[in-house]
Amino acid sequence: MKNLRPFNKLPRNFYTRDVITVAKELLGKVLVKKEGRELLSGLIVETEAYDGSVDQAAHTFIGRTKRNEIMFNYGGYFYVYFTYGAHFCCNIVTGKKEEGTAVLIRAVEPLTGIKQMTENRFNKTLVNDKEKINLTNGPGKVCKAFNINKEHYGLDLTGNSVFVLDRPRLSNKDIVITKRIGIKKSVDLPWRFFIKDNSYVTKR
Repeated sequence: MKNLRPFNKLPRNFYTRDVITVAKELLGKVLVKKEGRELLSGLIVETEAYDGSVDQAAHTFIGRTKRNEIMFNYGGYFYVYFTYGAHFCCNIVTGKKEEGTAVLIRAVEPLTGIKQMTENRFNKTLVNDKEKINLTNGPGKVCKAFNINKEHYGLDLTGNSVFVLDRPRLSNKDIVITKRIGIKKSVDLPWRFFIKDNSYVTKR
């Protein structure tokens, strides 16, 4: 765990900024979840921004619903939803109250608790190199590996069960910006961000 200890938990004011800024600056930070006595953690390597004021792909574009209500809170809360009848996706709410913005965590690079993540994903504890790359390189895979589900909807990320640790900000030259993937609306917005040359980025 020593590689986690020098860094502090991200404060509320990190999240209450513009969604694009937060989406870019989350790259290189560390997602952490307490799993019993163990810490599951991974370097955030890929994100996507969603803004219901202009973005038809955002769940808040249609207005407030029971499903998306947490996205209208101020930044720093977990928006977790079930999709395609198959898996959960986790998002970090951003901005000020009523803005309806959030950042999807698309992929992480596992750091600690890899054995537990592997058991969560594959129901076994040993994996080969190919399976390790496949462990958390997609939004549904992240939630499965970290055992994130509907129980984590609305969780305060400044608390102690799931949180994000600070790390030095990445240089712009290390960040790739593209159109988002896996959506059918507002497809031309360049709101997908990932760490250049990282092996755990979603394969598309």
